Amino acid sequence: MFNFINKPIVPVIELTTNIRAEIDICFDLSRSIDLHCISTVGTDEKAIAGTTCGLIGFNETVTWQAKHFGIRQQLTSKITAYERPFHFRDEQLKGPFSYIKHDHFFRTVGNFTTVIDHFDYGIPYGVFGKSFDRLILNNYLRRFLEERNRIIKDYAECGRFMDLLKTGS
Repeated sequence: MFNFINKPIVPVIELTTNIRAEIDICFDLSRSIDLHCISTVGTDEKAIAGTTCGLIGFNETVTWQAKHFGIRQQLTSKITAYERPFHFRDEQLKGPFSYIKHDHFFRTVGNFTTVIDHFDYGIPYGVFGKSFDRLILNNYLRRFLEERNRIIKDYAECGRFMDLLKTGS
């Protein structure tokens, strides 16, 4: 796909999730390695290097190992921007994508925290990669992020976050 000046259009996923919980809780749950593992049990995702438990912070890295589409993969990401409790960004350093930039934005609206995910990624493998993204990958990633946000919302709203966050920083 190309825009009007003939540049490739990169895939972006935007999600908005409203959570009835304090902004600090939502921010910390979103950077919890332990909660990420809980939310990705279907892909057997594990933190195998870097920050492997607790809360990941600015300039810290994590290497994930998971099984997607029947293929065991690794992805290393780093927290490259951090403004507690309003925003952080994780970026792929090494992995199967050309790049990933995942911005997490948080704002208080009444009794809710609005969480906005901006997931920007690039696909390798030329036309095949772009076709795979259009047919399968974009929807797969959207469902993956929606499930993660559903778990964050559940933990935040039901008070299940306390054990996860008491050991974090």
